[in-house]
Amino acid sequence: MTIVLTGGGSGGHVTPIIAIAAELKKLNPEAKIIYIGQKGDKMADIPAQDPNIDETYSIYAGKFRRFHGEGLKQLLDIETFVKNARDFFYVLIGIIQSWRLTREIKPDVVFSRGGYVSVPVCLGAHLNQIPYITHDSDPIPSLANRLIARWASLHAVALPKDIYPYLQSKTVTTGIPVNVNFVKVTPALKKEYREEIGIPVKAKMLFIIGGGLGSQIVNKAVCEIVPHLLRQYQDLRVVHIAGASSENFVHADYERNLSPQERGRVKVFGYISDVYRYSGAADIVITRAGATTLAEFALQGKACIVIPSAFLTGGHQLKNAEYLEDQKAIIVSNEIDLVDNANRLAKQISQLLENSKKQTELCSKLSEFAKPDATRQIADIILGLAKNET
Repeated sequence: MTIVLTGGGSGGHVTPIIAIAAELKKLNPEAKIIYIGQKGDKMADIPAQDPNIDETYSIYAGKFRRFHGEGLKQLLDIETFVKNARDFFYVLIGIIQSWRLTREIKPDVVFSRGGYVSVPVCLGAHLNQIPYITHDSDPIPSLANRLIARWASLHAVALPKDIYPYLQSKTVTTGIPVNVNFVKVTPALKKEYREEIGIPVKAKMLFIIGGGLGSQIVNKAVCEIVPHLLRQYQDLRVVHIAGASSENFVHADYERNLSPQERGRVKVFGYISDVYRYSGAADIVITRAGATTLAEFALQGKACIVIPSAFLTGGHQLKNAEYLEDQKAIIVSNEIDLVDNANRLAKQISQLLENSKKQTELCSKLSEFAKPDATRQIADIILGLAKNET
């Protein structure tokens, strides 16, 4: 049995693929798992190094650039227009590459997690009469999945299927596949994680992650407020995941603004593969509002301050955050306000650090949205379709 997994462009696309690959190998160790990604994708090294993925390939894929809230203004931007026109031809090249590749590989099924690379891969598979499955994490389907929806054999979705514009008989609610290491964090497990990463058991701990590629806005705001928080809370420890391209900038900023003693209470990484260990050890997590990320922290049951990106297409992070905020499961910090005044975020952190009851309430509420069987369910669907059982 040969299975192709595709998707990319962000950690929210790649990490579920890694989780699914592991589950597929667990259920069918003889299955050959192949990943097809996009040329130049900064996240491509992750599946390439994963032991559960047997082969990786990369193809050309275009990107249609548009930004939430920009309206017609973005259509008049010359640079954006030129890049979109160029990438149209990348899509055509990618379809030809995918047609040739899937004809050669002859996979039994293709699973698309989304991202621009999924369009040429799935269309190439369709031309070779190979079935494929799409997956949507957000309440609004991505443009990529909308483009390939017509010929999909099945649509796996994170939320109740009736809110999606797909044929209901081909749609199934599964939740979001996440790494098997994201589990409910008990006090004993939290203590274990802290011992593993060198954080005092009784210290306060703040964990910041701005997505797989990092976030300049989040990094800048956090670097501004962390020195004040460290001076306010002498037992505070901070772990900051800055993104590979911003790691040096964040390191330099802390070097300038922290004393040697304070620097000893801050850890900065560009990227880590064991996010679960650091988030599980934390009292408070500051994060973006990607659906995969929120699903991971829901499984752990973490108290989260969420900074949704205000400019991503369709405003899907804003919708993710709005829904959970309405359920009192997270605290939201407005990105636009953050640019002008990071002190509001500092105040939210302080109030939460000093209110253990509120932390517990947030942990409990977010846990209600956890779907621990999502990865297994999707793997079963993929294997079923590969065996013509779906």
